[in-house]
Order: sequence, then structure tokens, then C-alpha cells
Amino acid sequence: MSTVIKQPHQKELFGHPVGLYVLFFTEMWERFSYYGMRAILVLYLVAQTTGDNAGLGWSNGEALALYGWYTMLVYVASIPGGWIADKFLGQKKSVLYGGILLVAGHSILAVEQMWAFYTGLGLIIAGVGMLKPNISTMVGGLYKQGDIRRDKGFNIFYIGINVGAFLSSLIVGYVGEVHGWHYGFGLAGIGMAAGLIQYLAGQKYLKTVGNFLGSSENLAEKEAMNLPLTKIEKDRVVVLFISFLLVIVFWGAFEQAGGLMNIYASEKTNRMLMGWEVPASWFQSLNAMFIIFLGTTVAGFWAARKLKGKVSTSLFKMILGLIIMGTGFFFMTAAAGQYESNGSSAMYWLVLAYLFHTVGELCISPVALSYITKLAPLKYASLMMGVYFAMTGFGNKLAGLLGEASEKLGEYTIFTGIAVFCVVFGLLVMIFRKKLETLTHGAEDDEHEMLEAEKYELADPDIN
Repeated sequence: MSTVIKQPHQKELFGHPVGLYVLFFTEMWERFSYYGMRAILVLYLVAQTTGDNAGLGWSNGEALALYGWYTMLVYVASIPGGWIADKFLGQKKSVLYGGILLVAGHSILAVEQMWAFYTGLGLIIAGVGMLKPNISTMVGGLYKQGDIRRDKGFNIFYIGINVGAFLSSLIVGYVGEVHGWHYGFGLAGIGMAAGLIQYLAGQKYLKTVGNFLGSSENLAEKEAMNLPLTKIEKDRVVVLFISFLLVIVFWGAFEQAGGLMNIYASEKTNRMLMGWEVPASWFQSLNAMFIIFLGTTVAGFWAARKLKGKVSTSLFKMILGLIIMGTGFFFMTAAAGQYESNGSSAMYWLVLAYLFHTVGELCISPVALSYITKLAPLKYASLMMGVYFAMTGFGNKLAGLLGEASEKLGEYTIFTGIAVFCVVFGLLVMIFRKKLETLTHGAEDDEHEMLEAEKYELADPDIN
């Protein structure tokens, strides 16, 4: 007998609600537009003001400063975006309005004027703030509490994110670098429009999630929302906020990809491959490519470990993810050392760094999304997801500050410092892990028991 707890009236595909795939493709196109724009943003800012593909001619420091502020605000906007959803619109409408803002923002960036550049960035910040926390909360809403498919569902959703990121780094990156920066920005807008159309077409599969709890048909849920937080809920919120420290440190390091590592690939890496120069922006596709290939393998590893009774809690995964990602920066240390010796560094250092960054990301990012839907009180579901993305934003700002510091301290010092700090910080949090997990009051215990009864994950052919 199956122990999977299903939401009522849900049509399924490959063992998951069809609504998951609607959200999968919506987020895929949203990330296509965001990461496509991100892949060429810094390169556009530092490109010379003359030539066939002129940019703004900013210094590396100026470009990384704007990159830090922009990527921070994109995610900090998730706090008001989550609050608006909880208080006024519901997640479903918030995602819709966010998508409309994103189409407008990316489209305006195609205009070759500075007013359009800053206006476009502002609209993208607002759009991501409305869409990002709420679409992730809707994924969690597709599964009832204790449903063992929830983590796997978030891994599938996360692969969708990275399909979009992979395609955008190659397509938008190539178009932007070769044919014109503003053509690349415009192409990102077309991708977001496709996502918005797909989201509207799939509304019939999202009837049970994302609805505004203040509506008359949800009066019972609205009344439940007026209850004060219990001690268990308060303890779980404390654990979430402590886990957010891991998130800030992780993204402060990881987001060197779009900034310092992007410039490093462009200026200091030998990118010649069989007589052809690999576009610098293409290296950002490595992360997404590794996630697509390794996503189910990593998920399967943790499922098998859980069945064997070994430590596989969300907090353990997140700590380990930070340590693994930090270790990847030692490869960038080697790249910087090679450049100082030879005046150029090999591409394989970047490939190895992105590989370790990806494995670390798979252990922390989709796990954190699922963790929030397990621990956050219902009345603050979208808001807590918004806080998570805001922490991601602060990490992005930290990444920009570290990138700026490299102009004075040098890449070797920055890369080595990031590696050492991430590993040491992760080990320190690991010391307090068991104490923190007692404050979750068994939020993941039922999941473990159901997994043992069902053998669900090990029976899943996707693992191999």
C-alpha cells in the first residue's frame, strides 16, 4: 500500500502533480531570461565604448559594484514580494504580475539608452521579487506535509531552473558577445514572454495552490492564520534564520561566477580550443550543465543514505554543501597562481571549480527551498521564502564587495580567502548541528519513516 499522501484532485505525470511541470517550465524560462542577462551584464559594462560591439567602458571595480547591488536587490525584493502575496494577492497572481514586469524589464534593456538600462534593471528587480519566492512556495504547496516526494519535486524543479540557465548562457551569451549586447538583452525578454504564456496556459493544473487565503472560499484557512505562533513554530523559525547564515556565506562565494570569475575567464584565461576562442560567458553554462547531469545522482545518494540510517538531514546537507563549494575555490587559487607565473591560466581550473561549486549547490540550494516549506509557519510561508531569497541577495552583494576588493588584494588572495573561510565556517556550524536539529521538533521524522515503508526513492529509476 502506498504511503504517498496526495493532494485532492491532482492529475499526475511521472509520479508528481502536473502542476510541478507547469511551474518547472515557467521557472525555466524565467531563469533563461535572468541568467542570460546576467551572463553578459558585467561584460557589457566593462566593454570598450568604441568598436563593433561597444559597451559602457566601466572599470572592473565599477562593474562589480553595480553587479553586487543589482543581484542583491533582485533577491531582497523577494521580501516585499512574499509579503504582498501573503497579505493581498496570493502566490498565483503574484507570479503572474512578476512575469509581466520581467517581460517589460528585459524588453526595455534592448533599447540602447541609459534611461532604458536603469529602468529595465528596476523592473527586473521588482519582477523577480514578485515571482521568485512565490513560485517556490507553490511547488511546496503541491505536496501535503510528510509527502516523501517533496524533496524530489524540488530537485526536479531545480533542474528546470538550470536548464534555463544552461541554455541562456550559451544562446544569450553568444548573441550578446558576437552580435550585440542589446540583442542579447532582447532575447532574454523573449524567453520570459514564453514562460509567461506557458504559465497562463497551465492554470488548470494549479487550482489547489497559490490561492489568496483572504478569499471567501478559504475562510477556514484565513481564520487559522490568525492564531499566534506556537513554541514549536518559533523554534523552527529560529533554525531557519540560523540556516540563512549558511545561505549568505554560500552565495557570497558562489556568485563570483557572474562577477569576478566571469571577468577572470574573459581577461586571464587561455580560452583557445582547437583554434577557436571559447566565449567567456559560456563558462557560466558549466554550472547549469553539471546540475542537469548530476541533479538526480546527488538526490539519489542522499535518499540511499537516509534509508541506511546515516545522517542525511537538511541541515547536514546544507553544511556539507558549503564546505564542498568552498573547496572548489582552491582550484581558482591554482588558476591565479598559474597566471602569476605564466601570464595565462588554463581553462580546466574553471571547469573543476564549477564542478565542485555545482555539487555544493545541489546539497544546499534545492534542499533549503524544501526545508523552508517544511519549517515555515503557514501564515508566513511566502514571507519566509522571501527572507530566504533576501539572504541570497545579501550573499550576492557580498560577492560584489569581494570582487571589488580583488582590485587591491588580487585574485589569488580573494580566491584563497573564500575557500578557507567557507570550509572553516561550515565545520564550525557542523559542531552545533545536532542541537539545532532538536529545535525542528522532528519536522523531517515522518518523512524518514515513510521513506523506509515505501522504499520510494530507491525504486525510482531516475536515481541511476
